[in-house]
Amino acid sequence: MRSDESFTLGDYRRRYAQYKSDPHLQAAHHAAPWIVTWDDHEVANDYAGLRDERMAADFAARRAAAYQAFYEHMPLRLPHVRRDGFSQVPLFQRYDWGRLARLHVLDDRQYRSPQACAKAANRGGSNAVFARACEALSDPRRTMLGAEQEAWLESGLATSRATWNILAQQTLMAQSSSVPVIQPGDGRFWTDGWDGYPAARKRLLDTIVRQGAHNPLVLGGDVHTFYATSLRPDFSKPVSKQNPVVAAEFVGTSVTSSSRPQQQTLEHVEKNPHMQYGRSDKRGYMLLEVTAKRTVTHFMGVDDVREAKSGIAELASFRVDEGVPGAVRIS
Repeated sequence: MRSDESFTLGDYRRRYAQYKSDPHLQAAHHAAPWIVTWDDHEVANDYAGLRDERMAADFAARRAAAYQAFYEHMPLRLPHVRRDGFSQVPLFQRYDWGRLARLHVLDDRQYRSPQACAKAANRGGSNAVFARACEALSDPRRTMLGAEQEAWLESGLATSRATWNILAQQTLMAQSSSVPVIQPGDGRFWTDGWDGYPAARKRLLDTIVRQGAHNPLVLGGDVHTFYATSLRPDFSKPVSKQNPVVAAEFVGTSVTSSSRPQQQTLEHVEKNPHMQYGRSDKRGYMLLEVTAKRTVTHFMGVDDVREAKSGIAELASFRVDEGVPGAVRIS
């Protein structure tokens, strides 16, 4: 288990005070408006709903403290705060950028089912499992977003008149097996990401198709790696009229935290043919240029995260044309 964690409201407030003392972060907040969501480390590693890795009996109080500190320190407007305080926070939100784009900002942490096939009976959190050895993975009752948020997203997609529908969410959505998938049922998957909730992922992708969402794009993070992927309802089958490319996905890497060696990522991309690109040896961020005719995503990498004046270079860029699902690499 991790040490030096935050547990109380005072702990979380002090950690945010530490972050907010960074003059570069202050400048970033001054420079542009922010739209924010959260993931596990705003509370505790790999938590799911009201369960943490420790299976702590008092985790609900810890989560409420973390949610309150997040609300106090982040640029966030909430429709309401419940009478019982911060036991729940309705964070999923929708933003319209004129007729150009609708941003559907998701929360795939607060409402999810516990991760399937934990490492031990008294342990929560993630695991890496072979699909055939974890029957719970395919349980259609398991959820990543919760029923209310799933319905909210479907309504937002159905009513959108924007040129682009951008789903901003926490982690990699594309299937990501650490071993080759030769036939349906194969694969070894990390259970904290969407691979741990394949039925929920398919519901989401089927909803995009059913609602005819115009130009869907999915943005993700969490996995400390740049990825560009093509999303389809069934990753074990080739692209066809019955199994079309639904959306392009772009995943940003970590800004400072390290990742695995690049050679391992190249091998990983080779095992997952719907992945077009992966880069784990560079830290950085994504820039998106969104216009009526196309969206261009730039993966930007810094030379040295320990140097405030480090150089920055484009590692790769991808184009998604209006009306054409999927991305094309342009550099």
